[in-house]
Amino acid sequence: MLSRRSLNATLIAGLVGLAALPAIASSAKFSADALKAAQATGKPVLVDVTAPWCPTCKAQAAVLSELDKQERFKGFIKLAVDFDMQKDALKTLNARMQSTLIVFKGDKEVGRLVGDARKDAIEALLAKAL
Repeated sequence: MLSRRSLNATLIAGLVGLAALPAIASSAKFSADALKAAQATGKPVLVDVTAPWCPTCKAQAAVLSELDKQERFKGFIKLAVDFDMQKDALKTLNARMQSTLIVFKGDKEVGRLVGDARKDAIEALLAKAL
């Protein structure tokens, strides 16, 4: 049986998750095979380590959605890692916390941003993979 506090926490987490859906919906779910396939295309790759309860992740999603409208960033392949559910992926990527953005150019990691939702910082990160 759920306590009122547990129920409220669950409802709040669900609402926060719904708010982040537009940005996540444009991303494919991360797997090692999906990353290799994305890298093989020669397009820049963004891996977004996110959690539905994370306010920084939500802010990053809003910035990424805005930047995605810029022509120079439209070619990115986006892969989403669920921080709570994909622990093996976290180990593969050496990601220790949610709100981690990682960019790849080919098979090389060219940049990483953790816990930062500033538009200029995210834009600079994405530019490294172009």
